[in-house]
Amino acid sequence: MKLLSLIGLLFILSSCIKNNPEPTWIQIEKWQLEANPFISGLEGELNHNFTDAYVYIDEKIIGIFELPIKLPLLVDGYKKIMIYPAIRNNGIAATKRIYPFCQPHVLYATLVKGETITINPKTQYYTNCNFAFIEDFESAGIKFTTDPTSTATIEQIQHTDPGKSGNCGHIAMSISDSIWTGYTDAQMDLPKGSAEVYLEIEYKTTNNLLTGVLGITLPGTNKINPYIQLNAQSAADATWKKIYIDLKEIVSSSTTADYFEQYLQAKIDDGKLESDIYIDNYKIIHF
Repeated sequence: MKLLSLIGLLFILSSCIKNNPEPTWIQIEKWQLEANPFISGLEGELNHNFTDAYVYIDEKIIGIFELPIKLPLLVDGYKKIMIYPAIRNNGIAATKRIYPFCQPHVLYATLVKGETITINPKTQYYTNCNFAFIEDFESAGIKFTTDPTSTATIEQIQHTDPGKSGNCGHIAMSISDSIWTGYTDAQMDLPKGSAEVYLEIEYKTTNNLLTGVLGITLPGTNKINPYIQLNAQSAADATWKKIYIDLKEIVSSSTTADYFEQYLQAKIDDGKLESDIYIDNYKIIHF
Protein backbone atom coordinates (compact mmCIF):
# COMPACT_ATOMS: atom_id res chain seq x y z
CA MET A 1 0.00 0.00 0.00
CA LYS A 2 2.82 2.38 0.92
CA LEU A 3 4.63 1.52 -2.34
CA LEU A 4 1.48 2.20 -4.36
CA SER A 5 1.07 5.55 -2.62
CA LEU A 6 4.68 6.47 -3.42
CA ILE A 7 4.22 5.42 -7.05
CA GLY A 8 1.10 7.56 -7.20
CA LEU A 9 2.98 10.53 -5.77
CA LEU A 10 5.79 10.09 -8.30
CA PHE A 11 3.21 10.01 -11.09
CA ILE A 12 1.55 13.16 -9.78
CA LEU A 13 4.88 14.89 -9.38
CA SER A 14 6.01 13.80 -12.86
CA SER A 15 2.80 15.19 -14.33
CA CYS A 16 3.39 18.40 -12.39
CA ILE A 17 6.88 18.78 -13.84
CA LYS A 18 5.68 18.19 -17.41
CA ASN A 19 2.44 20.15 -17.40
CA ASN A 20 2.43 22.34 -14.35
CA PRO A 21 5.84 23.17 -12.90
CA GLU A 22 4.24 24.78 -9.89
CA PRO A 23 2.00 22.27 -8.08
CA THR A 24 0.17 23.14 -4.93
CA TRP A 25 1.36 21.35 -1.81
CA ILE A 26 -0.36 20.03 1.30
CA GLN A 27 1.72 19.12 4.33
CA ILE A 28 -0.25 16.82 6.66
CA GLU A 29 1.18 16.25 10.13
CA LYS A 30 0.41 13.43 12.59
CA TRP A 31 -3.02 12.92 14.09
CA GLN A 32 -4.25 14.36 17.37
CA LEU A 33 -7.17 12.71 19.20
CA GLU A 34 -9.16 15.22 21.22
CA ALA A 35 -11.96 14.91 23.75
CA ASN A 36 -15.51 15.26 22.47
CA PRO A 37 -17.18 17.70 24.90
CA PHE A 38 -20.59 16.09 24.28
CA ILE A 39 -19.36 12.71 25.57
CA SER A 40 -18.16 14.17 28.88
CA GLY A 41 -15.13 11.93 29.23
CA LEU A 42 -16.99 8.64 28.69
CA GLU A 43 -14.50 7.71 25.94
CA GLY A 44 -11.78 6.93 28.49
CA GLU A 45 -8.14 7.79 27.95
CA LEU A 46 -7.46 9.56 24.65
CA ASN A 47 -4.73 7.43 23.14
CA HIS A 48 -4.65 6.30 19.51
CA ASN A 49 -2.66 4.60 16.78
CA PHE A 50 -3.86 6.55 13.74
CA THR A 51 -0.72 6.37 11.62
CA ASP A 52 -2.47 6.85 8.27
CA ALA A 53 -5.12 8.98 6.61
CA TYR A 54 -7.59 8.86 3.74
CA VAL A 55 -7.37 12.23 1.96
CA TYR A 56 -10.25 13.68 -0.08
CA ILE A 57 -10.47 16.96 -1.99
CA ASP A 58 -13.93 18.10 -3.07
CA GLU A 59 -15.29 14.63 -2.19
CA LYS A 60 -12.77 12.86 -4.48
CA ILE A 61 -10.20 10.57 -2.91
CA ILE A 62 -6.57 11.54 -3.42
CA GLY A 63 -5.14 8.48 -1.69
CA ILE A 64 -4.25 6.72 1.55
CA PHE A 65 -1.04 7.97 3.14
CA GLU A 66 1.14 7.37 6.15
CA LEU A 67 1.57 10.58 8.13
CA PRO A 68 3.33 12.95 8.15
CA ILE A 69 3.47 13.55 4.41
CA LYS A 70 3.82 16.38 1.89
CA LEU A 71 1.56 15.95 -1.15
CA PRO A 72 1.99 17.67 -4.54
CA LEU A 73 -1.38 18.28 -6.20
CA LEU A 74 -2.55 19.37 -9.63
CA VAL A 75 -5.41 21.42 -8.21
CA ASP A 76 -5.73 24.98 -7.04
CA GLY A 77 -8.40 27.35 -5.89
CA TYR A 78 -10.91 27.15 -3.08
CA LYS A 79 -11.27 23.50 -2.03
CA LYS A 80 -12.92 21.32 0.59
CA ILE A 81 -10.32 19.06 2.20
CA MET A 82 -11.40 16.02 4.24
CA ILE A 83 -8.88 13.87 6.11
CA TYR A 84 -10.12 10.66 7.72
CA PRO A 85 -8.22 8.79 10.46
CA ALA A 86 -7.22 5.33 9.24
CA ILE A 87 -6.37 2.20 11.20
CA ARG A 88 -4.54 -0.98 10.32
CA ASN A 89 -7.48 -3.30 10.72
CA ASN A 90 -6.69 -6.16 13.11
CA GLY A 91 -3.10 -4.92 13.14
CA ILE A 92 -2.54 -5.80 9.46
CA ALA A 93 -0.71 -3.06 7.55
CA ALA A 94 -2.24 -4.13 4.22
CA THR A 95 -5.81 -3.66 5.47
CA LYS A 96 -6.02 0.05 6.17
CA ARG A 97 -9.51 1.43 6.59
CA ILE A 98 -11.23 4.54 7.88
CA TYR A 99 -11.92 4.15 11.60
CA PRO A 100 -15.71 4.39 11.75
CA PHE A 101 -15.92 5.86 15.26
CA CYS A 102 -13.81 8.99 14.75
CA GLN A 103 -14.65 12.15 12.85
CA PRO A 104 -12.76 13.44 9.80
CA HIS A 105 -10.77 16.64 9.91
CA VAL A 106 -12.57 19.03 7.53
CA LEU A 107 -11.42 22.39 6.29
CA TYR A 108 -11.89 24.78 3.39
CA ALA A 109 -8.75 26.34 1.98
CA THR A 110 -7.52 28.22 -1.06
CA LEU A 111 -4.75 26.23 -2.74
CA VAL A 112 -2.18 28.37 -4.57
CA LYS A 113 0.32 27.06 -7.11
CA GLY A 114 3.79 26.86 -5.68
CA GLU A 115 2.60 27.34 -2.10
CA THR A 116 2.23 24.89 0.79
CA ILE A 117 -0.52 24.70 3.37
CA THR A 118 0.17 22.79 6.59
CA ILE A 119 -2.60 20.81 8.25
CA ASN A 120 -2.49 19.46 11.79
CA PRO A 121 -5.36 16.96 11.64
CA LYS A 122 -7.52 16.54 14.72
CA THR A 123 -10.27 14.05 15.37
CA GLN A 124 -12.79 13.13 18.06
CA TYR A 125 -15.00 10.15 18.74
CA TYR A 126 -18.47 10.68 17.30
CA THR A 127 -21.04 11.82 19.83
CA ASN A 128 -23.21 8.73 19.26
CA CYS A 129 -20.45 6.23 20.06
CA ASN A 130 -21.41 3.66 22.67
CA PHE A 131 -18.56 2.56 24.91
CA ALA A 132 -19.90 -0.80 26.03
CA PHE A 133 -16.87 -1.60 28.15
CA ILE A 134 -13.78 0.29 29.31
CA GLU A 135 -11.05 -0.98 31.59
CA ASP A 136 -8.27 1.54 32.14
CA PHE A 137 -7.17 0.08 35.49
CA GLU A 138 -7.60 3.42 37.24
CA SER A 139 -10.51 2.42 39.48
CA ALA A 140 -10.62 0.21 42.53
CA GLY A 141 -11.07 -3.40 41.48
CA ILE A 142 -10.40 -5.03 38.12
CA LYS A 143 -13.14 -5.49 35.51
CA PHE A 144 -11.82 -8.88 34.38
CA THR A 145 -12.98 -12.07 36.08
CA THR A 146 -10.27 -14.72 36.19
CA ASP A 147 -11.45 -18.19 35.19
CA PRO A 148 -11.17 -20.78 38.04
CA THR A 149 -8.97 -22.98 35.83
CA SER A 150 -6.29 -20.25 35.73
CA THR A 151 -3.09 -20.63 37.69
CA ALA A 152 -1.92 -17.08 36.96
CA THR A 153 -3.77 -13.93 38.05
CA ILE A 154 -4.14 -10.35 36.84
CA GLU A 155 -3.09 -7.46 39.07
CA GLN A 156 -3.25 -3.68 38.83
CA ILE A 157 0.18 -2.05 38.85
CA GLN A 158 1.61 1.39 38.15
CA HIS A 159 3.16 2.18 34.78
CA THR A 160 6.95 2.40 34.80
CA ASP A 161 7.60 2.97 31.09
CA PRO A 162 8.66 6.43 29.84
CA GLY A 163 5.73 8.41 28.49
CA LYS A 164 3.14 6.32 30.34
CA SER A 165 1.29 7.26 33.50
CA GLY A 166 -1.34 5.80 35.77
CA ASN A 167 -1.97 2.09 36.06
CA CYS A 168 -2.20 -0.98 33.86
CA GLY A 169 -3.03 -4.66 34.18
CA HIS A 170 -0.23 -7.20 34.61
CA ILE A 171 -0.23 -11.00 34.28
CA ALA A 172 3.00 -12.69 35.38
CA MET A 173 3.47 -16.05 33.68
CA SER A 174 5.79 -18.79 34.96
CA ILE A 175 6.14 -22.57 34.92
CA SER A 176 3.87 -22.81 37.97
CA ASP A 177 1.56 -19.92 36.96
CA SER A 178 1.30 -20.96 33.34
CA ILE A 179 -2.36 -20.42 32.36
CA TRP A 180 -4.64 -17.40 32.54
CA THR A 181 -8.09 -16.72 31.14
CA GLY A 182 -9.96 -13.54 31.98
CA TYR A 183 -13.50 -12.47 31.07
CA THR A 184 -14.92 -8.97 30.96
CA ASP A 185 -17.39 -8.54 33.81
CA ALA A 186 -19.99 -6.79 31.64
CA GLN A 187 -22.83 -8.51 29.82
CA MET A 188 -22.67 -6.53 26.59
CA ASP A 189 -25.64 -6.14 24.26
CA LEU A 190 -23.71 -5.64 21.03
CA PRO A 191 -25.42 -4.78 17.73
CA LYS A 192 -25.67 -7.38 14.96
CA GLY A 193 -26.68 -6.99 11.32
CA SER A 194 -23.15 -6.04 10.19
CA ALA A 195 -23.00 -3.11 12.61
CA GLU A 196 -19.54 -1.80 13.45
CA VAL A 197 -18.07 -3.18 16.69
CA TYR A 198 -14.42 -2.79 17.67
CA LEU A 199 -12.07 -3.71 20.46
CA GLU A 200 -9.30 -1.22 21.19
CA ILE A 201 -6.49 -2.49 23.37
CA GLU A 202 -3.03 -1.34 24.38
CA TYR A 203 -0.57 -4.08 25.24
CA LYS A 204 3.04 -4.96 25.92
CA THR A 205 3.75 -8.66 26.13
CA THR A 206 6.57 -11.19 26.06
CA ASN A 207 4.00 -14.00 25.79
CA ASN A 208 1.41 -14.75 23.13
CA LEU A 209 -2.03 -13.47 24.16
CA LEU A 210 -5.26 -14.60 22.52
CA THR A 211 -8.32 -12.35 22.24
CA GLY A 212 -11.79 -13.81 21.81
CA VAL A 213 -15.53 -13.33 22.09
CA LEU A 214 -18.14 -15.30 24.03
CA GLY A 215 -21.62 -15.32 22.53
CA ILE A 216 -23.94 -16.28 25.40
CA THR A 217 -27.43 -17.63 24.78
CA LEU A 218 -29.69 -17.92 27.80
CA PRO A 219 -30.11 -19.95 29.93
CA GLY A 220 -26.35 -20.46 29.65
CA THR A 221 -25.02 -21.77 26.34
CA ASN A 222 -21.66 -20.27 25.38
CA LYS A 223 -20.26 -20.01 21.88
CA ILE A 224 -16.49 -19.55 22.15
CA ASN A 225 -14.93 -17.52 19.34
CA PRO A 226 -11.10 -17.40 19.53
CA TYR A 227 -9.93 -14.51 17.38
CA ILE A 228 -6.80 -12.36 17.10
CA GLN A 229 -3.53 -13.40 18.75
CA LEU A 230 -1.27 -10.65 20.05
CA ASN A 231 2.19 -11.98 19.35
CA ALA A 232 4.94 -12.08 21.95
CA GLN A 233 7.67 -9.45 21.80
CA SER A 234 11.25 -10.07 22.82
CA ALA A 235 12.02 -9.03 26.39
CA ALA A 236 14.73 -6.63 25.18
CA ASP A 237 12.47 -4.86 22.67
CA ALA A 238 9.03 -5.07 24.29
CA THR A 239 7.11 -1.81 23.82
CA TRP A 240 3.54 -0.64 24.22
CA LYS A 241 1.41 -1.10 21.11
CA LYS A 242 -2.21 -0.37 20.27
CA ILE A 243 -4.40 -2.50 18.04
CA TYR A 244 -7.92 -2.08 16.66
CA ILE A 245 -9.72 -5.44 16.40
CA ASP A 246 -12.79 -5.68 14.16
CA LEU A 247 -15.52 -7.70 15.90
CA LYS A 248 -18.33 -7.09 13.40
CA GLU A 249 -18.23 -10.50 11.71
CA ILE A 250 -18.13 -12.51 14.95
CA VAL A 251 -20.91 -10.52 16.62
CA SER A 252 -23.18 -10.45 13.57
CA SER A 253 -22.80 -14.19 12.96
CA SER A 254 -23.78 -14.95 16.58
CA THR A 255 -27.44 -14.64 15.71
CA THR A 256 -28.80 -16.50 18.74
CA ALA A 257 -26.62 -14.79 21.36
CA ASP A 258 -28.48 -12.79 23.99
CA TYR A 259 -25.35 -10.96 25.09
CA PHE A 260 -21.56 -11.02 24.73
CA GLU A 261 -18.46 -11.07 26.86
CA GLN A 262 -14.86 -10.63 25.77
CA TYR A 263 -12.04 -12.81 26.94
CA LEU A 264 -8.25 -12.89 26.98
CA GLN A 265 -6.32 -16.13 27.26
CA ALA A 266 -2.66 -17.02 27.66
CA LYS A 267 -0.57 -20.14 28.18
CA ILE A 268 3.12 -19.71 28.82
CA ASP A 269 4.96 -20.02 25.51
CA ASP A 270 6.94 -23.18 24.87
CA GLY A 271 10.54 -22.93 26.01
CA LYS A 272 9.98 -20.01 28.40
CA LEU A 273 10.41 -20.09 32.15
CA GLU A 274 8.62 -16.79 32.68
CA SER A 275 6.98 -13.99 30.72
CA ASP A 276 4.92 -10.87 31.33
CA ILE A 277 1.70 -9.53 29.84
CA TYR A 278 0.64 -5.90 30.30
CA ILE A 279 -2.69 -4.50 29.06
CA ASP A 280 -4.34 -1.10 29.31
CA ASN A 281 -7.14 1.04 27.90
CA TYR A 282 -9.31 -1.87 26.84
CA LYS A 283 -12.42 -0.56 25.07
CA ILE A 284 -15.40 -2.11 23.29
CA ILE A 285 -17.07 0.45 20.99
CA HIS A 286 -20.16 0.42 18.76
CA PHE A 287 -22.87 2.79 17.57
